[in-house]
Amino acid sequence: MVVQDSTDAGDARVGVRLEPFLHQVGGHLSVMKYDEHTVCKPLIFQEQRFYESLPLAMKRFTPQYKGTITVHLQKDNRGHLSLVANPLKENRGPFKVSTESAAVALWQTLQQTTSGSGGAHSLTQWQLAHSLEESPATTLLRSEFQLNAQVSSLVEDAKGNQSERRSFNPWGLQCHQAHLTRLCTEYPENKRHRPGFLLLENVVSQYKHPCILDLKMGTRQHGDDVSEEKKARHMRKCAQSTSACLGVRICGMQVYQVDKKHFLCKDKYYGRKLSVEGFRQALHQFLHDGTRLRTELLEPIQHQLRALLSVIRSQSSYRFYSSSLLIIYDGQELPERTPGGLHSQEAPQTTHGISAGGLTKVDIRMIDFAHTTYKGSWNEHTTYDGPDPGYIFGLENLIQILQDIQEGE
Repeated sequence: MVVQDSTDAGDARVGVRLEPFLHQVGGHLSVMKYDEHTVCKPLIFQEQRFYESLPLAMKRFTPQYKGTITVHLQKDNRGHLSLVANPLKENRGPFKVSTESAAVALWQTLQQTTSGSGGAHSLTQWQLAHSLEESPATTLLRSEFQLNAQVSSLVEDAKGNQSERRSFNPWGLQCHQAHLTRLCTEYPENKRHRPGFLLLENVVSQYKHPCILDLKMGTRQHGDDVSEEKKARHMRKCAQSTSACLGVRICGMQVYQVDKKHFLCKDKYYGRKLSVEGFRQALHQFLHDGTRLRTELLEPIQHQLRALLSVIRSQSSYRFYSSSLLIIYDGQELPERTPGGLHSQEAPQTTHGISAGGLTKVDIRMIDFAHTTYKGSWNEHTTYDGPDPGYIFGLENLIQILQDIQEGE
């Protein structure tokens, strides 16, 4: 990690200042916005290898992999901090990093850290404010909470109850705060290492009001290489949540409420507490815009999930431990079809599902592959036969619940 004055080496003039990705609804590593169509996340070697060897059939269900960049923590002459990435054009080759380097050790530590409200020391107000300086989100954030409250307080109120309604999702800001705090604490003056970040497609960039459901898939979440302590912890979480009985649990959610003109947000702690019936109700809530159930979404979502199920069934030896599935749609309804034909935004698309009327687009994407293992992967401890049964179990149950909602309405 490099901590550098803004006058040093000119990095501030050529670098890309990263900002928090405001539509991050789950996870514990910070996802950052690189540009309008690209996000980045801390590099984990296993995940990079997965994207580089991705089966062709799965590419339509994963974000596009755009390469890697290096990032440094920049400090100006006032002591204000921000994350700055080297431009992608300077890093066309694959990012080579030793698995024993301090940077990789840092990301592995971050991966194992829970981003609860008390999990990290709080950044001061000026640090957070500067990290958001001149970003498009600044005005929104200042008007919402004027940067005078800790980000963690946006997740739960003083009584420990989760606040549901926000004009933006607070989870990504909490992860960003914990990330910067950890970097400042662990590597305040180390100039020998620059952490790598994965560059990935921003899969919600096309949506005006992206409604996102983050689902942790499978009946097992721990990787083959984790410690016994972490294995026991993950097994306990699965046993106490819908992961055990449904093969899927909610890790985050935001759904736009058209009547209130803001997002309703839930996090992973909410998802862990849900019963089977609670999961069904939460899925119903995800499809409700505050005025009505978006029934036109049900068929295209199920269509995409069935297509993904077919792909997963064809992937022998893959185990997607701890990976998530995103379901995405736009909270801003598309206009009605005119007699003259489709609107420009309704032009036929072949990659992802559109409803039979050609109006409602949904997107299904698999993410988070740090613990994915498959035959020939470098971290392969066990060679598995056949497709991933836990993932398939979760998809089948998810499809059935959506079908039940559709038939119930």
